[in-house]
Amino acid sequence: MLRFLPNLITGLRLLLIPPFLWLLLQGRYGGALALFLLAGASDGVDGFLARHYGWRSQLGAVLDPLADKLLMLSAYLALGWLAALPWWLVAVVLARDGIIVAGALAYYRLFGRCEMEPLPVSRLNTLLQIVLVLAVLGTLWLGEVWPLPPSWLMYPVAATTLASGMLYVWKWSRRALAGGRE
Repeated sequence: MLRFLPNLITGLRLLLIPPFLWLLLQGRYGGALALFLLAGASDGVDGFLARHYGWRSQLGAVLDPLADKLLMLSAYLALGWLAALPWWLVAVVLARDGIIVAGALAYYRLFGRCEMEPLPVSRLNTLLQIVLVLAVLGTLWLGEVWPLPPSWLMYPVAATTLASGMLYVWKWSRRALAGGRE
């Protein structure tokens, strides 16, 4: 029974997205920040449980990254809507993820199983995207008192988003040209 705990935590993370968005769009930035932090902590907990106790599942392998992506994309879209992030950056983040998903679906259709392993630049990009959302939420909540100005992070997020997107396209295109092997 406990082996399903990581999936349950992931499901709860998915359920945090609507209240997070509601708080954010209502201007209740402290609450939105708290839910974003709670969602991030839940991602760490479910990952730890899955790895440490071997409670991995196929459902978890799909749900966990889906929950992460939905949370991040929702945050970026909402922060763009609020003009707290520039639309060009939101577009870069959305385009990268859209291209990766479309490529994975095409690869799966052509060759079958598609196991995505994060690239180092992708891990850095994810970290920077999360820190940028935290910086924007903190600035919206506390104003100039917040120690990390979001503007410092926008170009590094854009650069790592573009770099990781191009590397995924290059890597998976090479794999597809090799007939799904490599």
